[in-house]
Amino acid sequence: MGALLVVLFLIVPVVEIYVIVQVGQEIGALPTVALLLVESAIGAWLVKREGRRAWQALRAAIGTGRMPSRELVDGGLVLVGGTLLLTPGFVTDVFGFFLILPVTRPLARKAVAWFAARRAAVALRSVGTPSRRPGPSRSPRPPGPARPGSRVIQGEVARDVPDPDPGR
Repeated sequence: MGALLVVLFLIVPVVEIYVIVQVGQEIGALPTVALLLVESAIGAWLVKREGRRAWQALRAAIGTGRMPSRELVDGGLVLVGGTLLLTPGFVTDVFGFFLILPVTRPLARKAVAWFAARRAAVALRSVGTPSRRPGPSRSPRPPGPARPGSRVIQGEVARDVPDPDPGR
């Protein structure tokens, strides 16, 4: 996770600046800024459209009583893609459009499914191994008779009556 944060916060901005400078040298500063603004406008329109579609599909799935797994993944992809499109730069815009466009979103959905299955397999493999962390076990004690030496008082609550004189 630490390496991912290093990539996100250090390497991506450097790559973005490099690409913007290279594009600016090829087509000029004003056309580069104009291109970034046009990308942003198209991205905002696309996020709005695809976000609305994802929301309608999610509501339809819930309305029919079906588990909305595909719709939830699509909504998450549109959300992440929109966030990437808000970040100024060409590289993040390419990834943002990849996640938002209905043509490429199925590929992104497959990548998310692969990643989730891989993480689940790792988690399942670690379930059988004993935990090395100190502390109480994760599973609660099953109900049953009290442990020897514990003090259990059997009783029954008939009615909870407030105290008429709480100041006593």
